Amino acid sequence: QYINTVSSNVQTQINAKGVGDALLGSAQTFTAGQRGEVTALTSALQITINLADSNNYSVTLDHNATFENPTNAVAGQSGSIFITQGSTGGTGSWAANWDWAAGTAPTLTSTAAAVDRIDYVVRSATSIQAVATLALA
Repeated sequence: QYINTVSSNVQTQINAKGVGDALLGSAQTFTAGQRGEVTALTSALQITINLADSNNYSVTLDHNATFENPTNAVAGQSGSIFITQGSTGGTGSWAANWDWAAGTAPTLTSTAAAVDRIDYVVRSATSIQAVATLALA
């Protein structure tokens, strides 16, 4: 009896979903802006991004940092990393899973307060295709 009641309650909730409610596994048409947060990273010698935390990230770089292979990389995820040079600035190098055009990672802008943007698409757990837009500010 309990299982039938729970099952009936769940079905009632499913049936009550309003027209236009987003459903996982269905194509969606959004009629208003959608946005994801920008998650702050901490400047360090090694920066490991947990892709389960967000799609978009920012860091004020005060170190010569290596962007390590991200954790929780799942094919299809995409986003941006905003890198701002701190007062002491820093360089960036990229671990093996970061794939760049012609196999060449960008040289980050070194001017204090300069902003570079890295856009990425996860192709597989071990291949993250990335492009850089440098010297935005």
